[in-house]
Amino acid sequence: MAGSSYGLIVICTWFGLAGGYVGKRKGSSFTMWFLISFCVPFIGLLTALVYRNEGKELRRQCPDCGRVLLLEDTVCMKCGSELEFPQVAIAPQNRRTATPSS
Repeated sequence: MAGSSYGLIVICTWFGLAGGYVGKRKGSSFTMWFLISFCVPFIGLLTALVYRNEGKELRRQCPDCGRVLLLEDTVCMKCGSELEFPQVAIAPQNRRTATPSS
């Protein structure tokens, strides 16, 4: 009986690591997705796979402090000012930048 519980812990850990990795690659918290995928193994990993990719979200700049925030943010986390919906959005940055060839 003890062997099957160790097997379940190993399977849950691998699902947790996979879910955490996928969540981190999409710009979210590794720890949050690890815990979700560990507690609900198969469904947690599937949820991490279909979760939005925050790296592809449009951005905007805070008019008071200049911090770049997600478009749907309504309060700047740096200076605390309330934000109106912007007239201009900033395109998402690519995580991998191309290096110039010599």
